[in-house]
Amino acid sequence: MLSVAEQEELLEDICNDVLGFGPLEPLLARDDIADIMVNGANTTFIEVGGKVLKTGVRFRDNTQLLNICQRIVSQIGRRVDEASPICDARLLDGSRVNVIVPPLAIDGPTLTIRKFKKDRLRLPDLVKFGSITPEGATILEIIGRVRCNVLISGGTGSGKTTLLNCLTGYIDSDERVITCEDSAELQLQQPHVVRLETRPPNLEGEGEITMRDLVKNCLRMRPERIIVGEVRGPEAFDLLQAMNTGHDGSMGTLHANSPREALQRLESMITMGGFALPSKTVKEMICGSIDVIIQAARLRDGSRRITHITEVIGMEGDVIITQDLFVYEIVGEDSSGKILGQHRATGIARPHFWDRARYYNEDRRLAEALDLAEARNGGR
Repeated sequence: MLSVAEQEELLEDICNDVLGFGPLEPLLARDDIADIMVNGANTTFIEVGGKVLKTGVRFRDNTQLLNICQRIVSQIGRRVDEASPICDARLLDGSRVNVIVPPLAIDGPTLTIRKFKKDRLRLPDLVKFGSITPEGATILEIIGRVRCNVLISGGTGSGKTTLLNCLTGYIDSDERVITCEDSAELQLQQPHVVRLETRPPNLEGEGEITMRDLVKNCLRMRPERIIVGEVRGPEAFDLLQAMNTGHDGSMGTLHANSPREALQRLESMITMGGFALPSKTVKEMICGSIDVIIQAARLRDGSRRITHITEVIGMEGDVIITQDLFVYEIVGEDSSGKILGQHRATGIARPHFWDRARYYNEDRRLAEALDLAEARNGGR
């Protein structure tokens, strides 16, 4: 005979299995979890506070896990099975999902969920977490407000999309913003936002809508800003074209480990897209389009930091010239393994986007932030 508590637990498991996502439901309800990684029916890991931990969550068998994977992807009109064993999808709250199933996944269906917090983070929250100083946050706010073209660079899990969400919070409410993403996960708060999402090919290999198709179509939709969730292919060329033709304030993210590497990757993407352009022409195009690169990093202790705020200021010969406004310097670690570091202003008194800031009446606030940052340097 089952006790009342066991009966309630059994009833909850049955409801989760029939109506929800089975054993995943308790993990999806927790807001402190950043990632859920299911490696077959018997092994589930989560990431909490930057650390990966094994859980006791198990599925009855791989069939139950596959059914839950199919339930997740079917919500947005996609499918995953032996004929189509890889699928990118999203949950209704915007959490990013990747599924790969046998025969490609040897040990059973593998499900990865990048959870998005229900409470949207803002720049003051990043200051509280130590990701950036208050002066650095003010400068980022001004960059978002005065329509600088921004590239957010970083490795996997470094917080690029979170930072992009924070910057978009300073877009004026009367601007028409169009977002292009592989999985719609940006959480813009403005009233005039159009969200676009790519589509994979069907089983016959037809019907695919690529990121490049979306960005090209954006230009016919009278956008004032174009936000690309992630630049990873030839759409880089179209985004730069948009930035060059009056869509100031456009933004995108990109995988790279430094601002200099981000520029090199951008050039590589355009070259691999089949555009027969001389290297110097591509660099001039990049230089004329990108105003600021913001570098995000996930450090080895699991913390996330904004490590560079870097301006693209011009060309000297065949080399793109950049200058750092802010950098993060690691100075050591404490006895518990937590990395110790400090954000340092580089002493640039008048950034390259100064005239743009003055046009939007933000020059005085920008000067005050830079002075405070310099004073903080002197206080160390």
